[in-house]
Amino acid sequence: MADELIFYTNPMSRGRIARWMLEETGVPYKTEIMTFGGTMKSPEYLAVNPMGKVPAVRHGKTIVTECAAICAYLADTFREADLAPTPDERGSYYRWMFFTAGPLEAAATNKALGFETPPEKARMAGYGSFADVMNTLENAVSASPYVAGDRFTAADVYVGSHIGWGLGFGTIEKRQAFVDYLGRITDRPAYKRAVALDDEAMKAAQ
Repeated sequence: MADELIFYTNPMSRGRIARWMLEETGVPYKTEIMTFGGTMKSPEYLAVNPMGKVPAVRHGKTIVTECAAICAYLADTFREADLAPTPDERGSYYRWMFFTAGPLEAAATNKALGFETPPEKARMAGYGSFADVMNTLENAVSASPYVAGDRFTAADVYVGSHIGWGLGFGTIEKRQAFVDYLGRITDRPAYKRAVALDDEAMKAAQ
């Protein structure tokens, strides 16, 4: 019997990234909707993720947290979905996934908080400056149809989700390259299923 796959999430969280990735794999999974300040901080869930945050996945005895790690784990575990990188794609795949988890996430969060790195302190920040991050991200999504090359991979789920989130909340500049890239990757059945499932979960929670 295959190990049970359990998805811990809240539809108003980064869990939407993991939901999209799960739908791309096509494997069955059980969803546990967690509440902010409630079940996320329960002893039972803290045993899954001591941070008390979502998303997380439990696959048999394996627990994975952090969206980038979840995307990479699911791609590697469910190879039949063809979302993991080939040897030729591996460099770009990991480069842009970790760029998004590091510099992009930090720069976008600081922008949302109203913090701007002073030019004289840019060397202290891992991302340098917000402008550097935006220019680098634009190059990443413009060099080829997808971030790892000519085909869609798990890296696109992660990078694309951040771009979509940033454009929606104004923490990423609305550049045409970002809009075009987002259009390419969100016209996918798995993405539409994931959005529908999370939107339905939001309505149920109201």
